[in-house]
Amino acid sequence: MKLRKELWFGFTLMALILASIAVVMLRAEAITNGHLGLLMLALIVVAIMLGFPTAFTLMGMGMIFTWLAYERDTGKTLDLMVQSAFKVMSNDVLISIPLFVFMGYLVERANLIEKLFKSLHLAMARVPGSLAVATLFTCAIFATATGIVGAVVTLMGLLALPQMLKSGYDVRLSAGAITAGGCLGILIPPSVLLIVYGATAGVSVVQLYAGAFFPGLMLAGLYIVFVIAVAVVKPGWAPPLAPELRTVRLPLATARFAEGAERALPALLQALKGRRNAEVPTGHLLKQLAIVLLPLMLYAAVAIGAYRVVTAPVVAADTPAAGGLAEIGAADGAREEPGLAEPPSEGLAEPPGSGELAEPPSAAGVTEPPGAAPAATGAVTEPSAASASAAAPRSAPRGYWIGLGTGAVALLAFYALLSFQRLEIFKMLLSSFFPLMTLIMAVLGSIVFGLATPTEAAAVGALGGLLLAAAYRQLSFGVVKESVFLTAKTSAMVCWLFVGSAIFSSAFALLGGQELVEQWVLSLNLSKTEFMLLSQVIIFILGWPLEWTEIIVIFMPIFVPLLDNFGVDPLFFGLLVALNLQTAFLSPPVAMAAFYLKGVSPPHVTLNQIFAGMLPFMGIQIIAIALLYAFPGIGLWLPELLYR
Repeated sequence: MKLRKELWFGFTLMALILASIAVVMLRAEAITNGHLGLLMLALIVVAIMLGFPTAFTLMGMGMIFTWLAYERDTGKTLDLMVQSAFKVMSNDVLISIPLFVFMGYLVERANLIEKLFKSLHLAMARVPGSLAVATLFTCAIFATATGIVGAVVTLMGLLALPQMLKSGYDVRLSAGAITAGGCLGILIPPSVLLIVYGATAGVSVVQLYAGAFFPGLMLAGLYIVFVIAVAVVKPGWAPPLAPELRTVRLPLATARFAEGAERALPALLQALKGRRNAEVPTGHLLKQLAIVLLPLMLYAAVAIGAYRVVTAPVVAADTPAAGGLAEIGAADGAREEPGLAEPPSEGLAEPPGSGELAEPPSAAGVTEPPGAAPAATGAVTEPSAASASAAAPRSAPRGYWIGLGTGAVALLAFYALLSFQRLEIFKMLLSSFFPLMTLIMAVLGSIVFGLATPTEAAAVGALGGLLLAAAYRQLSFGVVKESVFLTAKTSAMVCWLFVGSAIFSSAFALLGGQELVEQWVLSLNLSKTEFMLLSQVIIFILGWPLEWTEIIVIFMPIFVPLLDNFGVDPLFFGLLVALNLQTAFLSPPVAMAAFYLKGVSPPHVTLNQIFAGMLPFMGIQIIAIALLYAFPGIGLWLPELLYR
């Protein structure tokens, strides 16, 4: 029987892994527990590649080797299993996983993606490669709202791929845009991968979310730039949209007064006061005018709110510097025992920081009890002056006026270009894009700005998913039942993975495998850059046969203890890993995104064409990793600004 290429690749890789371990063990002077740990690691990878369930393979292999590490003591082995399971189930951070997954399934079933894709590709009709660019935008937004890679790739394969092929797009470019865009949910918050990494590496999920925001946008931006460049260099791969696909039919009431009007706002104002509204209800005109004025009202609200924030007087920062320290010092002096305190006369004769307290210089300090009159005097005189100075409003900084001017220019350009065709597209965006963005900003904003924990924000997101499904009349008992079932299935898989990972990591540590790996890495005398390069290359290669869940739960407990030796921030390392693990869904032969797309694509689209389309986007991922390493501020600026 002739085997397929991917099977030959998998069997060859498994043979290389086993051969490498055999060479290491044969060359060793004596087989130690550390060598058994490396054997366990190799067997885990081979068993997963053969198709055994990851979670139960981890648990089974971990139990067997724990039993060997404990010298065949069954009682200690079972105790370790129970303790590992309890430690995982008592982790509060993991509660957010089922809530985020439930939100994703509800948003998916609200059928927003079709409206979102249609409105985005109409809004970008003049951009080269507009269908592919709209596909990437839709995938990025929808991946942020759902985080479920398979669902995004499948839905976009059903929705966008037929339109791109019908418009003459190259099969490889179309497949690459869909698979790469669908995988953005691995990186862009609220990502389940970041939660799993945070729980495994002991890193704050809140800081990971803040750090992954800009790298995710950067990767999506690189994808879009690549697609536009391909469309410009090779127009045959991404031809412009046909005229009939660019136009939007106007409502009958709007068409009666919109004929010949180039801009919507002046035409609406003229129709309200002129004869052109004779056959159009005034209510319809007012409704259209209110929609047109929404950006202006939003701009005014943001400008006024930002002005109040940047000009608000700062009282808390000034008050302690003036009188607060005197009060604290007096109160502390009153509480201290006489033997530990400085003499009252000396303390009043040499005041700590202000000339006013030196007047009067003498008798008051001797006759008054320590901390009474001086403290009262300081509390009345100096803080009053500080409060008066702090009450004065600050002047707005230059950055505020620059932002205000930029927004005004953008607003003027919006109204100058707003025709009635664009108004209809804007209304479509209002009904598809902005509800999703509101949900996303509510969830991520509450996490990033410290208003809620990830678990609380996930609960808000789940409620928002229910409200969105209800608003679009897609909420039914069947939808909720299916979403709950899929959420339970996904959450159980993740939790069992954590249990298996905890047992495996404990067995690996008991056998001394971690110590053996650490000694080997340190013996190489690597620099920080060399270690980072080696670790990312290993993770990149592991992304070929393994999925991201297996890489995180199996190999991160091995890598993370090594970070302190090289001075690497676990937060920054996690961001690099999240970028790198995009390859787990885009690299053959496992490349699950390719199989998701193949399952819904037309018969003439082959798996090799999909793989070929994904390769350029894998190269872009490598460029994104290099940019993040060269400029760490891309990922670390926001966490440092907000939390450090």
